[in-house]
Amino acid sequence: MKLLEKASAAVGKTFSLWVILMACFGFFAPQLFLAYKSWISPLLGVVMFGMGLTLSTADFREVFRQPRDVAIGVVGHYLIMPGIAYALAIGLDLPPDIAIGVILVGCCPSGTASNVMTFLAKGDVALGVSIASVSTLIAPLATPALVSLLAGKWMSIRTESLFMDIVQVVILPIALGLLAKTLFRRQAAASVKALPLVSTAVIVFIIAIIVALNQAKLMTNGLLILTTVVLHNLFGFALGYLFARAFGMNLAKRKAVTLETGMQNSGLGAALAAAHFSPLAAVPSALFSVWHNLSGSVLATWFARRTESE
Repeated sequence: MKLLEKASAAVGKTFSLWVILMACFGFFAPQLFLAYKSWISPLLGVVMFGMGLTLSTADFREVFRQPRDVAIGVVGHYLIMPGIAYALAIGLDLPPDIAIGVILVGCCPSGTASNVMTFLAKGDVALGVSIASVSTLIAPLATPALVSLLAGKWMSIRTESLFMDIVQVVILPIALGLLAKTLFRRQAAASVKALPLVSTAVIVFIIAIIVALNQAKLMTNGLLILTTVVLHNLFGFALGYLFARAFGMNLAKRKAVTLETGMQNSGLGAALAAAHFSPLAAVPSALFSVWHNLSGSVLATWFARRTESE
């Protein structure tokens, strides 16, 4: 178990490298992954089940201890990222499938990696975890509503179907994880040590599948999508920071809100895009997963050196 725990910790620390490596495998050896398209949603469910195993009442205590700050983080997240996505889709005149994919990832809840980045940035981890948890739990309502509102320009959106998919892929696995933790406390505590390894393996495999499915289209649209993803993420970080500062938050809280705003649950975006739209619509989520882990790591390192007096 100790060996597994060490391997899990090592893989967790090098997540960005594994993302890039598997994305390359998907691009240069697509035949290895094409048969696994139907695995995307179940695999994401595995990650969400693991999230349920790690949640505790302490994660939600912050919601009641400082509800204003959590509300600012959640509202900011669901205002800023969808708004930027829509502006980029219009401003860059994106093709419909790409526009929908960008908007979809923009309407997803905070990504699980954002909590790790907040810790590395010496931010308010409790606040970050609460923002991520609340944004995830309200995603069945928030994400379909926002996608329907913003992406309806390009395509008719089946809001009810999106709602049910998010419940099945996100809420149900988290609930099962919480139940398993309650019923099998000792076993759950032991399994948590291996979660970074399992989560990393699952997420990078999903990315490889999506890249493989879109290898040909990446040759022609890859640069446009990557440029859009980079702008989306960086504007998200910048506006998230300014949003938190506008409400008078201290530096530790601004760090948490910034990272929770700019980092998305791109696995959910990829799963929803693959299930409801075209394979190309899943590419922004896949590239977002690669990019935001790199940019988040750099920002967290820079944030860690900043103090309140600066």
